[in-house]
Amino acid sequence: MGISFTVLSSGSTGNVTVVRNGETTLMIDAGLSAKRIDELLAMRELTGKDIDGILVTHEHSDHIKGLGAMARKYDLPIYANTNTWGAIEKGIGTIPEHNRIIMETGGFRDFGSLRVESFAISHDAAEPVGYNFYDGKEKLCVATDLGYVSDKVRVALEGADVLVLEANHDIEMLRMGRYPWNTKRRILGDMGHLSNEAAGAALSEILTGRTKRTYLAHLSRDHNMMDLAKMSVRGAMEDRGCFYKDSEFKLCDTYYDQPTPWDKVSQS
Repeated sequence: MGISFTVLSSGSTGNVTVVRNGETTLMIDAGLSAKRIDELLAMRELTGKDIDGILVTHEHSDHIKGLGAMARKYDLPIYANTNTWGAIEKGIGTIPEHNRIIMETGGFRDFGSLRVESFAISHDAAEPVGYNFYDGKEKLCVATDLGYVSDKVRVALEGADVLVLEANHDIEMLRMGRYPWNTKRRILGDMGHLSNEAAGAALSEILTGRTKRTYLAHLSRDHNMMDLAKMSVRGAMEDRGCFYKDSEFKLCDTYYDQPTPWDKVSQS
């Protein structure tokens, strides 16, 4: 069947993504209440009983709010690296030992024919990661909450058929916004969040013609808008000589309050 996915929710209020193939269905993060996650799953004709495990990117509340409740309600294994486990265990309640799975950064784990690879990213968390998913020749990459795209992250992103990539903020909107300066400095820093312009610059360096779609994710509700993000990302790409027609490469929406349609990675 190949890889398909839906971004159930994306943004500072909560992040949840579901990736599946014919054998396995995995959730990335559980950053909303279990009740809300169940509601979003139902919109995509799933229940928590369909999920085979939860992969954790890092310990911030918009990524783990419903993690413990979902794991206990559906007896789900949780996969995270050692440092992330140390950071989340006090906040998610009791998890049975058989569902506490260590998946160290940089490693691979096979779930039937679906292979998952984690890779290190830059963010102000214990040991944050992004994830690559492989099935045969297909590759899906999910990378949000990163202050900048390092050389190692760039290598991890290369060759993906579809990307879910952070475009958190418009720099000028953030600078003029209501946040205190120390918060703005954190977001703008190398351990913060990726701006529209930085996302476009990264795409200009990694696109080879294989990547068909990029979902712009984790948009700030205060300091960004989807149309602006798309325009800014395209502009940053074109400033660097990277021109694509919509028929060759698309920028796609994500939402904080509704899931994206199922997307089959192999779809052209």
